[in-house]
Amino acid sequence: MSNDTSDSSVVSGLKSWKILIPIVLGLGVTGIMFYREYEPGIFDTMQITAWSIVWIILSFMMMATRDVGYMLRLRILSDKELSWRQSFRVIMLWEFASAVTPSAVGGTGVAVFFVNAEGISGGRSTGIVMVTSFLDELFFAIVFPIAVLLIGHSNIFDFSSDIGSHLMYIAWIGYGIKVTYLLLLSYGFFINPQGLKKLLVLIFKLPFIRRWSSAIDKIGNDMISTAEYFRAWSFTKWIKAFAATVASWIARYWVVNTLIVAFLGMDYLGLTDHFIVFGKQLAMWIMMLVMPTPGGSGFAEWVFSECFANLSISVMALALCWRIVSYYPYLIMGAIVVPKWVKRILNNRKNDSKAE
Repeated sequence: MSNDTSDSSVVSGLKSWKILIPIVLGLGVTGIMFYREYEPGIFDTMQITAWSIVWIILSFMMMATRDVGYMLRLRILSDKELSWRQSFRVIMLWEFASAVTPSAVGGTGVAVFFVNAEGISGGRSTGIVMVTSFLDELFFAIVFPIAVLLIGHSNIFDFSSDIGSHLMYIAWIGYGIKVTYLLLLSYGFFINPQGLKKLLVLIFKLPFIRRWSSAIDKIGNDMISTAEYFRAWSFTKWIKAFAATVASWIARYWVVNTLIVAFLGMDYLGLTDHFIVFGKQLAMWIMMLVMPTPGGSGFAEWVFSECFANLSISVMALALCWRIVSYYPYLIMGAIVVPKWVKRILNNRKNDSKAE
């Protein structure tokens, strides 16, 4: 398959109408569960004050901090070849792709195309996206077991019901997938990139995945060049990139903390409670990895209600607020950015063709 064909398939796949799928799934599940759980006076404990507005604004600022962290990481990984504006564009497109594709797929597959379209060579684009994945998985591999050890399984899920124990099993399965992926990337980046390429090529000779063998061969070559480049990095650069990763994920997770404080007051959560909320979100995000729905829609709202069922307000109302802050804005931004971006890319392609 030619690059032009591959690129056009990526562009044509970014249809803005796809935002309807996760919206309908998410709002549908939220509406059904809210209807089943509604009781008169359920909102009476929600403290809507001027401070509530401040904390809601702070929740949006947390998401902005998360995006700035990701933009900073792209700038570091590209040696500042990507401007802040270009980095913003890539992140918005990346998040939009993640929002309209199954969580098990995510937007990583098309992220290479986004970075490449901003002027970074194909091999380096693949390398940058691989390293972002490596840093993300490294964060989860380190933080999740520490959180479970300090917080305890029973504080993350209610083990008095079968649902709680089943959800914890799913979380550990997702964690195992992430660690396996991290080990493969680590082996390819730092130990034996040629060996990993040979292994991948061998695996993709299997009949049911043979169609992707040529793509895997190219990815293997890109990994070899990526390993050579990033292994020459200083320890300081790696620390900066990982620090940006940690800041991004922590900011994303603190959205729920700020929303709980907004509706229940500053005294509702003690210091320990804030860390428990953080641990619950770690587990939730890992579980969303194995979900087949776009952006984890439907499942995310349901598992949120299971994690925070002990709150003294409508947990489904809080879940809806959480998704409004942390998920739906990317669908809206994607619907705005994607058409302009696609038009610009197609115009550039036409101009390049005329020049030739």
